[in-house]
Amino acid sequence: MAPQPATEQQVSAWRPGVPGVVEVFHARFTEYAYPMHVHDAWTLLIVDDGAVRYDLDRHEHGTPHDTVTLLPPHVPHNGAPATADGFRKRVLYLDGTHLEDRLIGAAVDRPDLRDPLLRRRVGQVHAALLRPGDELEAESRLTLVGQRLREHLRSRSAGQPPRPGPVLARQLRELLDEHVVEGLTLKDAAALLDAHPAHLVRAFSSAYGIAPHQYLMSRRVGRARRLLLEGGSPSQVALDTGFYDQAHLTRHFRKLVGVTPGRYRDGQRPGAVRHLTST
Repeated sequence: MAPQPATEQQVSAWRPGVPGVVEVFHARFTEYAYPMHVHDAWTLLIVDDGAVRYDLDRHEHGTPHDTVTLLPPHVPHNGAPATADGFRKRVLYLDGTHLEDRLIGAAVDRPDLRDPLLRRRVGQVHAALLRPGDELEAESRLTLVGQRLREHLRSRSAGQPPRPGPVLARQLRELLDEHVVEGLTLKDAAALLDAHPAHLVRAFSSAYGIAPHQYLMSRRVGRARRLLLEGGSPSQVALDTGFYDQAHLTRHFRKLVGVTPGRYRDGQRPGAVRHLTST
């Protein structure tokens, strides 16, 4: 039998000294598929090769190379290659400096933006971030990107009321957000919200398209990414983010990010992309 081709993964991640950017993530995946998960930051994504298909708010979307994709925080999504050769992407994870929470609904409605000027400007931000000493240029270019994103989103949200989620599901999400590290049992959540545990799970999954435990693990992995980029060891980061041990962190981290915590941390130097090959 002929040997199976290797699955190639290339990942580089770092936290730059640029206000508003919590993480830069460059990756090439040939087969890896992201399960449903959430981020606590805005995800600004461009695809340089191939394409990604993903589900957001129960609607299927795609990212051809000429689009800019903006995924809002706390909204579950997944992702998988849409072409045989996989995809290569560049991502900026942004805090609320340039995009306020009231724009989340507009981003959910139409996350893929066909805007050549915006696409070019996002690429210019990434190019500046790869050059140590050019942080002011990156910050300046990101300011223009933020302005154009707000123009897109505000034109859609004008006159639209906010989209409140079902009350019980929203209350459970707020509880999970308050207990990311220490965790929360369904029994305790049910007592606090005066609801049956099974009803809580159904309400949350129906509202957000993700189970409560998946949401909590996504939030923990998000915190772990930040701590790893600050130089934390995987074993200590596991304890600081609520995982049982390093093996527990590694299992969920690899599932949601595509590589182990150690390889993710080691690939954080700008311009030094780690080539990770597995069979």
